[in-house]
Amino acid sequence: MILFPAIDLKDGLCVRLEQGDPARARVFHHDPAAQAHRFEAQGFRYLHLVDLDGAFAGKPMNAAAVDRILETISIPVQLGGGIRDMATVEAWLAKGVDRVIIGTAAVRDPAFVKEAARRHPNRIAVGLDARDGKVAVEGWAETSELSALDIARRFEDAGVAAIIYTDIARDGMLQGLNLDATIALADAVSIPVIASGGLASLADVRALLQPRARRLGGAIVGRALYDGRLDPAAALALITAHGGA
Repeated sequence: MILFPAIDLKDGLCVRLEQGDPARARVFHHDPAAQAHRFEAQGFRYLHLVDLDGAFAGKPMNAAAVDRILETISIPVQLGGGIRDMATVEAWLAKGVDRVIIGTAAVRDPAFVKEAARRHPNRIAVGLDARDGKVAVEGWAETSELSALDIARRFEDAGVAAIIYTDIARDGMLQGLNLDATIALADAVSIPVIASGGLASLADVRALLQPRARRLGGAIVGRALYDGRLDPAAALALITAHGGA
């Protein structure tokens, strides 16, 4: 089980949003590369990175900040936000991103995601962000009529590395992960599922290590780290004690 610290980029800054609302953004660091280095120094082994401006614009918008992060750290990075064509996928992979996360295009153009996964096995993840059970797109500005399970099933046997499932209502709210929905999704598909949205404490990490969550591939944590509610050393020690990464 991998714990992914999150850096969300807006206007070149490290921010956290509440429930995906850009009007409710709080700046936590003016130097995202320094924040990434801090996460690596704390012992995290994989970084989760989102270009928030890119998610709304449909194309990369924080490339300079991403480039600096890639130059600064040696741990692998997964990146989402505004990745909607093959040229963008391949440009990020060529720059050193370990895997790219495709969200909106997974709803609107599943053939593209399957082709990307065919060309780049285990380097394509699908981001499914749900509001009231339905998947949201365009930086969460629009809600589709499809459920996360509907979309996840499209990519069975396609070579997708992971599905990142976010409960939008909990994202940035420190209310705990929606483990019931996340585990139900993980149990319904063969693709590893990563939990996101609301992780707030060491108790949430313990819950991820319970037998019922054994099929989860990991979890993303953001605001709890920035607020100091989750001690990185304690969380990583707990995961290591349970055989995780």
